[in-house]
Amino acid sequence: MTHRERLLRCLKGETVDRVPDFEFGAWEQTIERWHNEGLPKEYVGTDAAIDYYFHTDNTEYGPMPYVRTGLLPGFEYKVLEEKETHLIVQDGDGAIAEVMKPEYGASIPKYLRFAIETRKDWEKIRDERLNPDDPRRVPENIDELCKLTFDADYPIFINCGSLYGWLRNWMGVERLSVTLYDDPEWVEEMMEHLTMLMLKVYEKIAGKCKIDMGLWWEDMCYRQGPLISPAMFKKLMVPRYKRVTDFLRNECGCEFHMLDCDGNIHQLVGLWLEGGINVMFPLEAAHTDAYKIADEFGKKVALRGYFDKRALIAGKEAIDKEFERITPLLKRGGFIPHTDHRVPPDVSWENYRYYRMKKCELIGKEYREGNQEPPKRTKLTFLA
Repeated sequence: MTHRERLLRCLKGETVDRVPDFEFGAWEQTIERWHNEGLPKEYVGTDAAIDYYFHTDNTEYGPMPYVRTGLLPGFEYKVLEEKETHLIVQDGDGAIAEVMKPEYGASIPKYLRFAIETRKDWEKIRDERLNPDDPRRVPENIDELCKLTFDADYPIFINCGSLYGWLRNWMGVERLSVTLYDDPEWVEEMMEHLTMLMLKVYEKIAGKCKIDMGLWWEDMCYRQGPLISPAMFKKLMVPRYKRVTDFLRNECGCEFHMLDCDGNIHQLVGLWLEGGINVMFPLEAAHTDAYKIADEFGKKVALRGYFDKRALIAGKEAIDKEFERITPLLKRGGFIPHTDHRVPPDVSWENYRYYRMKKCELIGKEYREGNQEPPKRTKLTFLA
């Protein structure tokens, strides 16, 4: 069974030769720790180190019609000020933040200013960085790349983007929340522009290729639920999701759309499904009950992730118990197990290797590590 056939059959809840083998990467500090505990130094990168050392399916990709739907250009990442233990930086979304120096660990940034604080800020970003007609949004050889999608033995993905998550990054949670109350028409205007941008870019590939899955990122939930009311979500976002997912299904045969959102997603799953988004990822076990989602929606929704990363910290016995917890979900079908977020630096190399051995045993894949020949294909990079 090819990688493409295996993934699509699994997402449909059909029988497969084995379950796909994906991982969700690790923190930079985790990889640094592992280099001191046995991971060869030549394996670098928060995703690539794991994928290439352990030979996951995430290395089995080739050319595909990559398009750009976000900021273009993005903001330059630069250090604005250096303190004893912290840095003041401008990130790729234009936000100014105070972050801990890498040698002192990792922490959530303290944001000092966001790129969009006024409508004038939005209009400048819209005109200078969100121009749907920017020729750099589509590769010059797009027609050639499209032709390859019909016979490829690896899945074909396309970047969609975000309606809430990007606005949150550009405005901050507090300002976006207040604006949703004070000026919802402005938020709707911004979401409409992002939707229009996606559709105008996808017109360049309409009818020319076979897309298997659209990739979305939102991160719009916390431990109790969404950062926007379900009623407002349904009004502002669901119809716009549907315009995009309908277009890609009708013009490119795109059957699946995967949504990356942390936190408690229960109140939004049905609404995402209504908008055409039908794969949920990474299912943080501390906040989301994947069994409840499976019971409610059945094979209408596929699931990825859900292995509680905290078990990797606790040790081998906890890892065994966590695999026992998720095994019934795996037997139902339509589920691809991996850690429910990036692996934190509290996890030892020994524990992670044990996790990988046990997971390969569970999904029916031969366990391999190290001595990987240089890849003949291009590794897929998911939305950040």
